[in-house]
Amino acid sequence: MSETSGPNASINDCEDCLAPAEAFSVVANETRLAILEALWQAPERPVSFSDLRREVDMRDSAQFNYHLQQLTDHFVVQTDAGYDFRQAGKNVVQAVLAGSFNQRPHVDPIDLDEECTACGATLRASYRDETLGVECLDCGKSHGRYPFPPGGLNDRTDDEVMEAFNQRVRHLHCLAADGVCHECNGKMDTTITHDAEDLLELQVRVDHRCQQCHHQLYSAVGLSLLDESEVVTFHRDHGVDLCTKPYWALGWCVSDEFTTVLSEDPWKIQVTIPLDDERLRVTLDGDLAVLDTERVAGTAAADATAEPST
Repeated sequence: MSETSGPNASINDCEDCLAPAEAFSVVANETRLAILEALWQAPERPVSFSDLRREVDMRDSAQFNYHLQQLTDHFVVQTDAGYDFRQAGKNVVQAVLAGSFNQRPHVDPIDLDEECTACGATLRASYRDETLGVECLDCGKSHGRYPFPPGGLNDRTDDEVMEAFNQRVRHLHCLAADGVCHECNGKMDTTITHDAEDLLELQVRVDHRCQQCHHQLYSAVGLSLLDESEVVTFHRDHGVDLCTKPYWALGWCVSDEFTTVLSEDPWKIQVTIPLDDERLRVTLDGDLAVLDTERVAGTAAADATAEPST
């Protein structure tokens, strides 16, 4: 068992770990970043010392070796066959490629084909501070704003950016519901908030919060159902591919209009999903686990959507 094993372990317990300031100082060097980039670009790894030095284009072997050794152990590993990444080294290169450290792009607003789930008006996506959000031009209703690194904008059309954003939001909430923070991989707690303040204009809201880095995500309860098998099948039976359908076009994903709190102790919440002349009722517990599903058709279905519990 390692020094950081166990339920109460933290990075502060690791005797061999670099302090954050020291770790950043190690990679805050043009030559060392060039070494990491050369490793990343290599067609095969491990990479020999000579090949790595040639790619970095440094003639002074001693100076190159000095910088390489500063990276070794924490960012790079030395093997009999040469040099390869440790995960921390990969993370540095991926952060640079994502553009979070060195890009501040301007993106024109994107008018979307989907309509506002509240008033039916035009939706628009806007990008600022490394987040992408969707809102209604008329009523101002937010359909969600989430982190989207600048690198995700590269070599993509507007349609491709929005498709990537849709999949990213699904992934973020799927990880959060499974208790994993997408920012630091720390443990995430999930709570249900009822009669909440007007955050996201929801009275019934899911809050995910990381115990480690305190990153938070908020959403309607329905957003957790996008990959639920019964929900996917229900949409497929009605000719809808839920896997590619933009989440912001689904009222039950961005609103609590279709959400009813049946009980709070224990939590029992019902999301009613309407399609054509049929409704799918999905009942969840406080951990967002599905307890029951029921299809309601015909006249009864028209009255099946209840108002949120108050």
